[in-house]
Amino acid sequence: MRKILIIGGGYAGFYTAWRLEKYMRQGEAEVTLVDPLPYMTYQPFLPEVLAGSIEPRHSVIVHRRHLKKTRMITAKVTYLHHGSRTASLVFADGRTARKTYDIVIVTGGAVTRVIPIPGIADRAIGVKNVEEAVLIRDAILHNIDAAAALPPGPEREKLLTVVFVGGGYAGIEAFGELRSLVTATLKKYPELTLNETHFHLIQATNRILPEVSEETSRWVLRHLARRHATVHLSTQVTSAADRHITLSTGETLNAGLLIWTAGVIANPLITRNTDLPVDDRGRLIARADLRIGTTDAPIPDAWTAGDNAAIPDLTGGGVGGYTVPNAQHAIRQAKLLAKNVRDTLRGGEAREYSHRNLGAVATLGLGSGVFQSGPVVIKGFPAWLIHRGYHVLAIPTWERKWRVIWGWWNNLWLGRDTAGLRGLDTPRGAFQEAASYSTFTDSGPASAAAPDMAQAELTRAA
Repeated sequence: MRKILIIGGGYAGFYTAWRLEKYMRQGEAEVTLVDPLPYMTYQPFLPEVLAGSIEPRHSVIVHRRHLKKTRMITAKVTYLHHGSRTASLVFADGRTARKTYDIVIVTGGAVTRVIPIPGIADRAIGVKNVEEAVLIRDAILHNIDAAAALPPGPEREKLLTVVFVGGGYAGIEAFGELRSLVTATLKKYPELTLNETHFHLIQATNRILPEVSEETSRWVLRHLARRHATVHLSTQVTSAADRHITLSTGETLNAGLLIWTAGVIANPLITRNTDLPVDDRGRLIARADLRIGTTDAPIPDAWTAGDNAAIPDLTGGGVGGYTVPNAQHAIRQAKLLAKNVRDTLRGGEAREYSHRNLGAVATLGLGSGVFQSGPVVIKGFPAWLIHRGYHVLAIPTWERKWRVIWGWWNNLWLGRDTAGLRGLDTPRGAFQEAASYSTFTDSGPASAAAPDMAQAELTRAA
């Protein structure tokens, strides 16, 4: 029985394991999936998670619930040595182990590409996982609460200023949904006005949404402008220290929330720690049949798919000759990869991947979107319906589809959920504060000073 190791449980990894469970005969192969997280995040739903349209847990697919025959290992791969067919693992508690295999499938995905600009690593937050989406949502709702308690002025407007860096699909969708959330939330705050909120999007090139036509891109700009949003084209961030944003144009912005969506790179934890061939952009070198290696020299028993690989685009529609890193390609590559592994194990031939992009669809906030497929462009509410329809079909498993649909149905009648949770980054804060009171009162004679102690603790916590 051949041992198959899948590294990475995102789109490509999850779908490959899911399909292998259907394709492999009993006793034909032992499939193991390694990922530091026990679930796959359906990233196209993250903008709706941060806007309160989708419950965070409904945007993830738990590996163990849906992969019935695959062995799961929740750990990081710190080195992949294909020469010895060995992967080095490290677990959350620091333990290490080595996992041997016969066939490896590398689907490590991508991570946020962070440029070394002062303040970005310390102050910004991405939109790449569900935890980040939840933090953004709670942070903006907290800022609105805090701003309502302040008099009009610079401090209040700083709390209500949001700066996005990056005008691709991830940035535009999150930007539009967060703008929609703030607009809906302010209806409950008579102390605040929409004019006091400031949404800025910084884009280094001279247009947003490079995946659509220039005319469609300009329509999106006009749409955002009508919603009190400012887009800075051909502009870069030069500093973001303490969320004081300095732009290449000389303009400065004081942001209460700084969100970074300026692209992704192949997961360096995998591609920088392996003896497999990697290109100058840190991606695994792959063939069109999804084997790792070049056209003339495939590497035996090594496969890849998704965002961590440079896979030739045979349709001619890719960027630089390669498929673009998106969910549409990752899912389809994974389905073909599982078939190729099955067929080659049985003495067959691997087929080449070829898929022409079906189009691009994006949400711009509740009830508005944009869709383009070739010359066909749909805008506004119909495009928003297309966005929801496409992604509810694309998210894997019927269990998750029904949870998402049920949440949308509830929101239709009950309205958007604008409840924000506090202290998720310091969940033991309240308990530790209570413990400090108990320790003080147990000390005896000085208990009369307890009110002062409590006030000091509250001040410190604030």
